[in-house]
Amino acid sequence: MWTFGKKLDLPTADAAIEGRPEPMPVPAAHTVLGTPLTGPFPDGHEVAYVGMGCFWGAERFFWKLPGVWTTAVGYQGGHTPNPTYEETCTGRTGHTEAVLVVYDPAVLSYERLLKTFWENHDPTQGMRQGNDVGTQYRSAVYTTSDEQLAVARASREAYQEALTRAGRGTISTEIVPAGPFYYAEGYHQQYLDKNPNGYCNHGFNGVSCPIGLDVPAQVDVAPPQG
Repeated sequence: MWTFGKKLDLPTADAAIEGRPEPMPVPAAHTVLGTPLTGPFPDGHEVAYVGMGCFWGAERFFWKLPGVWTTAVGYQGGHTPNPTYEETCTGRTGHTEAVLVVYDPAVLSYERLLKTFWENHDPTQGMRQGNDVGTQYRSAVYTTSDEQLAVARASREAYQEALTRAGRGTISTEIVPAGPFYYAEGYHQQYLDKNPNGYCNHGFNGVSCPIGLDVPAQVDVAPPQG
């Protein structure tokens, strides 16, 4: 299926771009938090992965949450090892643009993290997010434990009820155990810190999620641009 010149169905492993064995080099430190982007991560911390459209704006929501140790952007959910941005945008890697979040569960609950995820994009749009069309913009939660998987699925059910009451559509978010996360090119990391007026189509979608209510829902970020 193609829309506006964009491929909207996922490739099989046999049809995916071949990729490469070498990982993408990334900066040594997060430009906001000052922490490493790659592991090993501190003992007692957990890793979460989400996809919610263009990863530039998505990452900024999470580095602002209390309890987050580091964030990074990359490609996940597909077949091609260590893809480039250009390859991912063809729709032939199977990946979506994803955000890695390393957080301290003693400070930030996974439910609260998911509340930020659900409320700041439209999870009903399938292979797109607003004017961004393509498989790399699909909504996704990739879990790292059985507990995360159960919590994510329960949060989807709770948020679907809220969306239905608000007259919205059906959630299309993919929720599955995490496969490999491939870091994106260095210029994508913390893009909106380096380019404060850069493109961002994220923001509160108008429907509150009834989970993670121990912390205020909104994160202080600049209004979306573009």
